Amino acid sequence: MKFAIAKKLNMTSHFLETGTAVPVTILQASPLVVTQLKTTEKDKYEAVQVGYGKKNKISKSIAGHLKGAGPFSLLKEFTVEKAADYALGQRLDLQFEIGEMVDVIGVMKGRGFAGVIKRHGFHGMPASHGHDKPRAVGSIGQRFPQHVRKGLRMSGRMGGCEVTVKNLQIVDIDVKRNLIAVSGAVPGHRNGIVRIITTGKVKPLELVPKASDKKK
Repeated sequence: MKFAIAKKLNMTSHFLETGTAVPVTILQASPLVVTQLKTTEKDKYEAVQVGYGKKNKISKSIAGHLKGAGPFSLLKEFTVEKAADYALGQRLDLQFEIGEMVDVIGVMKGRGFAGVIKRHGFHGMPASHGHDKPRAVGSIGQRFPQHVRKGLRMSGRMGGCEVTVKNLQIVDIDVKRNLIAVSGAVPGHRNGIVRIITTGKVKPLELVPKASDKKK
């Protein structure tokens, strides 16, 4: 399994050899440094902790944990098959290939307090026949069980949580500038930090279906 931590830059279009334009998100990855190894014998699972970015000031506890490896702005852990394949202080460069399928994990943009139409996609009430609140929730309970059920979709805080977008494809890679072009949209705001994890699948770059093809 391959992994990386990158910064979301912007969205653009990438043209395939056939001339088809594919919407992509540009991610800028940075080299990672292995800061901790977790094994089955000691921690009951196999994982690797890596450091990303730079930070001027860190706490004494984090400095002691890093043991002079460097003040990193972010520490993240990735599950691997064998932690013994890595070494403390090892530098991990970009190792992705074009066509690989990846999962991208990031923090969704915060939308604040939102109603059910924006938050859950409710259709709302009719706009006529006496309805003065067409964006209302509607019925939230029945005579039984005489209370609002847990998990009922209602208005509330939207966004600001961690989201995973699965099965995105790597369309292009710029090794010199550590840039990755991933098909589709990626969660988070511009300059936000995301994690990239490969799924183990590699597919050829597919063409975007045309509108005429969808109708057929």
